[in-house]
Amino acid sequence: MAEKETAPRIRAMKASGKRIVCITAYDALFGRIADEAGVDVVLVGDSLGNTILGYDNTIPVSLEEMVHHTKAVRAGVHRALLVSDLPFGSYQASPEDAVRSAVALAKAGAEAVKLEGDYSEAARAIIRAGIPVMGHVGMTPQSVNRFGGHRVQGKGEGSGAVAETACALDEAGVFATVLELIPSGLAKQLTSKLSNPTIGIGAGADCDGQIQVIFDVLGMSSDVFRHAKAYVDGANALRQGIERYSHEVREGSFPDRSHSF
Repeated sequence: MAEKETAPRIRAMKASGKRIVCITAYDALFGRIADEAGVDVVLVGDSLGNTILGYDNTIPVSLEEMVHHTKAVRAGVHRALLVSDLPFGSYQASPEDAVRSAVALAKAGAEAVKLEGDYSEAARAIIRAGIPVMGHVGMTPQSVNRFGGHRVQGKGEGSGAVAETACALDEAGVFATVLELIPSGLAKQLTSKLSNPTIGIGAGADCDGQIQVIFDVLGMSSDVFRHAKAYVDGANALRQGIERYSHEVREGSFPDRSHSF
């Protein structure tokens, strides 16, 4: 069995030049599939608000929902590093709130947490409490209302703010930083500048690793995103399977003797 991934091992991959593979999961089944496929990091993303719970964005996701799904994914993930998102409202008010929220996720099984934006003091406090932290800069979905939608960040003069936040998180001691929807040139600069590895999503090929939503990779999303790639036609395969099952039940060919007792 492959060696267990940890936050220090992920951070060390930058120096070795080994690309980091990250993917989201929201339950035990897909957590197990991702783990068995050999990814390095499984993220219980607050994107579950969109993908699982049917919310318009990630803002309504609660800490209790993140704890619930973290427990579920923990049951399926054994080798990969399990990271959970701190949801909107669980860390912004104070470093003390951030630590309490991170502890709740750690007790649910998370081995590290991720926070969005310029919250280096919160990151320091969580790390001081013994929980590794992943940063997230650029298009941070919890700030979707401030950005006016899911838009590319860091263009032109905006690159300075993204770089400043990334550097502050680096100094705070994060073990990795997600770069979301920023120009590839800026992502390349940050990757060479930061001491921690960069994990890109819509940030080009020069990051130290990549992260994707599992349903986008499996071709199960209803939307098509420029930054994503479907590697199987999962939605149609599953639909066809259910259609065949429905047909056999209605014509009486299932169950047959081999499926009966």
